[in-house]
Amino acid sequence: RSSDLGVMKEMEAEEKSEVSPRAIPTNRKIGEVIAVLKPEIRTLITTCNKMKVWIQLLIPRIEDGNNFGVSIQEDTLSEVTRLEGDTSSFLDHVSRYYVARGKLASKLLKYPTVEDYRIALDELDEKQYVALRLTLCEMRNIYSGLHDMIMKNLEKIKTPRTQRVESMY
Repeated sequence: RSSDLGVMKEMEAEEKSEVSPRAIPTNRKIGEVIAVLKPEIRTLITTCNKMKVWIQLLIPRIEDGNNFGVSIQEDTLSEVTRLEGDTSSFLDHVSRYYVARGKLASKLLKYPTVEDYRIALDELDEKQYVALRLTLCEMRNIYSGLHDMIMKNLEKIKTPRTQRVESMY
């Protein structure tokens, strides 16, 4: 009897794991793009985080005067922080897409004769593809902007204060 019960449980598990003939599959092409893009997004977030730490460690102690370089460091730090937040939001867009697609797919399964749900699902997929392409372009812009900002201000970021020369008088 216990072996029959085990076989029945296995059969139930197999039935649950099989895709229903009515199931709506995920958009494979968008899934492939997301699989390539997500690690790149994580890498950019990590890069921004490392840049923040690097700049924070270079900020000298607070003193009176000669703070122009420090203000450049602080401006650069706030820009890197902003870009890190923007990049993190890219990951949120991916999860929101899957939630929205799941809701539309469940409506389509519930009301298979309503063609508008099928069209809405296709439109959502197309919109997501465009959004992923824009995300990639935006990531390119972030990398380019960070490189430009760092290279133009590298000396002030590395040594924000010029060495004070003692007066000879």
